[in-house]
Amino acid sequence: MRGLSGEWGGTGWDSRARMVGERWVERRPRRPEVAGRLLMETRLMPWLTPRLPLPVPLPHVLRREPLVVRHEVIVGEPLGTFDAVGGRALGAFLRALHATDPVEAVRRGAPPAREALRERAVVAEDFGTRVVPLLPGDRRGVARSLLDAVATLPATALVHGDLGPGHVLARDGVVSGVIDFGDAALDLAWALHGAPPSRRRDP
Repeated sequence: MRGLSGEWGGTGWDSRARMVGERWVERRPRRPEVAGRLLMETRLMPWLTPRLPLPVPLPHVLRREPLVVRHEVIVGEPLGTFDAVGGRALGAFLRALHATDPVEAVRRGAPPAREALRERAVVAEDFGTRVVPLLPGDRRGVARSLLDAVATLPATALVHGDLGPGHVLARDGVVSGVIDFGDAALDLAWALHGAPPSRRRDP
């Protein structure tokens, strides 16, 4: 699944991955600072997994030096289309994720609020320096205002961190799982603005 093979490869920015047989995915960090995120997943996910309505990885440490973590394959391919049914499934997933106790999540390994806020401020400043000047002149003020607003948002809920079409899997047109919980970012950016439009369907 997801184009992996028995060799260390994959396209992830933070981790390299390989398939072991047809059952397991093994991941190791591409850079030293990523090791802490992988270890965080091994502590957080056993607590978080039963609280979520979609399958997610449940990694464990296979080897510490060099670090390798392993989890069972989540069956599916990156989500190619996005309709109302998929939207409801993803919405239910996010509702459950964001409703988890943030204090308990931090106890289980999630970064504390102050760390999330510090990282978000760094990213916002970097975007302001490198990205905003590339925009048309009439868009730069709006972009800076958006970055300022994002930097001041509270960090009061557990979020996925990198929720995009590559991390939402589907099988036979049905959302089948969500993978990669190692980052810290905004959950709804892609779901609200990057997903293809679809006609409204009554429940």
